[in-house]
Amino acid sequence: MKAFGKIISHKTEGKKILFQFENGCGRLEVLTDKIINVFSGFDCDYHRSRAIEGDKAVPTEISVSTEGESVVVKTASLTAKVFDNFYVDFYDEKNQVLCRDYRGERCIRGKITEEMRVLAASEGHSLDEGAKEKKIQVVKQMEGDECFYGLGDKTGFLNKRGYEYEMWNTDEPAPQVDSFKSLYKSIPFFVTLRKNVVYGLFFDNSYRSVFDMGKESDDYFWFGCEEGNLDYYFIAGEDMPQVLGGYTYLTGTVPLPQMWTLGYQQSRWGYVTEEDIMEVAENMRRNQIPCDVIHLDIDYMERYKVFTWNKERYQDQKKTIRDLKEDGFKIVTIIDPGVKVEEGYDIYDTGVKEGYFATTPEGEIYVNAVWPGDAVYPDFGKEEVRKWWGDNQKFLLEQGVSGVWNDMNEPASFRGELPADVVFTDEDEISNHARMHNLYGHNMAKATYEGLKKHDGKRPFVITRACFAGTQKYSTAWTGDNHSIWAHLQMAIPQLCNLGMSGMSFVGTDVGGFGSDTTKELLIRWVQTGCFSPLFRNHSAIGTRRQEPWTFDKETMDIYRKYVKLRYRLIPYYYDLFFEGETSGLPIMRPLVLHYEKDENVKNNNNEFLVGENLLVAPVTEQGVTCRTVYLPAGEWYDYWTGEKIEGESYILAKAPLDTCLMYVKAGSIIPNFPEQEFVGEKEIDTLILDVYAGQGSYEHYQDNGTDFAYRQGEYNQYHIEQKENVLKISLAHKGYEKIYKKVLVKFAGKQWEADFADGMEMILK
Repeated sequence: MKAFGKIISHKTEGKKILFQFENGCGRLEVLTDKIINVFSGFDCDYHRSRAIEGDKAVPTEISVSTEGESVVVKTASLTAKVFDNFYVDFYDEKNQVLCRDYRGERCIRGKITEEMRVLAASEGHSLDEGAKEKKIQVVKQMEGDECFYGLGDKTGFLNKRGYEYEMWNTDEPAPQVDSFKSLYKSIPFFVTLRKNVVYGLFFDNSYRSVFDMGKESDDYFWFGCEEGNLDYYFIAGEDMPQVLGGYTYLTGTVPLPQMWTLGYQQSRWGYVTEEDIMEVAENMRRNQIPCDVIHLDIDYMERYKVFTWNKERYQDQKKTIRDLKEDGFKIVTIIDPGVKVEEGYDIYDTGVKEGYFATTPEGEIYVNAVWPGDAVYPDFGKEEVRKWWGDNQKFLLEQGVSGVWNDMNEPASFRGELPADVVFTDEDEISNHARMHNLYGHNMAKATYEGLKKHDGKRPFVITRACFAGTQKYSTAWTGDNHSIWAHLQMAIPQLCNLGMSGMSFVGTDVGGFGSDTTKELLIRWVQTGCFSPLFRNHSAIGTRRQEPWTFDKETMDIYRKYVKLRYRLIPYYYDLFFEGETSGLPIMRPLVLHYEKDENVKNNNNEFLVGENLLVAPVTEQGVTCRTVYLPAGEWYDYWTGEKIEGESYILAKAPLDTCLMYVKAGSIIPNFPEQEFVGEKEIDTLILDVYAGQGSYEHYQDNGTDFAYRQGEYNQYHIEQKENVLKISLAHKGYEKIYKKVLVKFAGKQWEADFADGMEMILK
């Protein structure tokens, strides 16, 4: 990175502090008392963010002064000191070091000779020479005890300390392992945790970038890229939830989904005909396995052309979907961005006529290949292209489709990666693939979301494989093409937890694995984990062993059913967490460290997680294991299955036979339940069912129509529930929805109490 040189001058303009250096300009902008942006315009002098929408600056008291060799910018919570060469150090209000720029040289390995390289290549090996100096790079001092969390769906463990990653959305069908530097999503945000210190860093640059979290040296960590701007946000907070709240304040929170999307979803690349789909639906109901959604992969289309339907495989798709809906099933269809090159095909013809597709630098429409063969790529960076694509969702809605699954949107291509100079648009600017690659899935998700919202009026259900920071505002996500191997079940927990720590809270993995062949034991252990992930879908690839539970033995189906039914019982708890998360930015599935950051035992815990703050899950993720060690953080916990009370801040050895996923509930918890259902909405629910665990605690339960946006106009009910000394109090904190519960059913210490609901009611639990 260029040396900025000495500070020549600085001036304050509102909340911006502008610096003139010997060799360039830079600025700090105070957005809140806990968020400061560091910027230097290498490409342009303005933010080119697609992650942050709208002005996030709020009125904030600041002071600017000179202290020795530094310019000091202070807010009520944060101090930034700017030095020569645009080094920026951050301190808290007590002047404790939070984060400092590293002043030394990087220790780049680069001593590989040409002879070594040739010899290695002859044996099929590639040599990692380490990342070179970047045009734009930020190198931060390692204080010694850093742990790093976030960075999206990267492979490996929860704590990213000691690893290096690339932000470059990548379709890699081979079984992903810890050494993979990139995967489907690029979320250049991470949370740093040290003893008594926590903060976040968000590098808002969409070009291919590198994040070295201490792999190169124990003295520093760094991130950088060759193009774009130096543009990062320092986010302070009292704890990890506050830091995550700051990041989602910038990039957006996950909107409350339709309730049915929290149910079980069944998919396979290989449901080819309407008979296949009906057979799946019939087996679900016959075997009493609750299910809300069946997904249609690429086979439902006519020769893989988007926004078409295969008339040979579906005699009357509208009737089929209507019949399925009558039995409680919603249909979600896949859509890829690649548009088949075929004159007379309306989507292609319209796109060509209107100039909606990416082009070569010479002005010709760029052609690569995906499932339909020769294909062209919509230029989603253009607002009019997003509107056109969004309007095309109307075709799917008219067939009766309830949600859209965006795939292959890295964008994937069968004839090699798109060249960096393919011409795309970035809103009102001509751009290229190098800048827009990581934004492609994000813009496609935005187009899909806005189209569904416009033409349906309901909360859109969009799933995406590729995304960037901020995509959580528009789409759920899954971790892509995993495999039916134990390593991928083990990796699911840190992957999903780190996605949650990256703002993406509505996420899941393909339960059972997409590629390769699952086994009975692996499928059982995966559904025991997957039933707690916010997006709960079983999906597998054509040519692999079928993963529907009835294709195995009775024991498998019984256990599978048990955990799908458990999920349906807990749906109101998940719904409450989503309602909370729309405001707080907190994820649903959480690493233990999010709430117990001072506990050294949880900083590297890869095989347990929390659902909300009250439910701890410790699944088995290793073949043949029927007993495992569980760590319970401070406090008292209750075994979900036996009711046994256990003192926390301790390790326990717990039996976990094949039919058991270990679960523990925090003392004082109140967890709402649904009665048994085959699908969400099967029954009119007029009773508030509560699992109450002894202790002191409170809970907010939320109720609305589960479908549209009326809740944003206040059409919802919110119940405040408290328990103390065996007395349960329930009051209606907000009344805006007509369907107030008629009864309350409380389960406590093996007993049940039932009463008519009344605002301000008390129940004595003895």
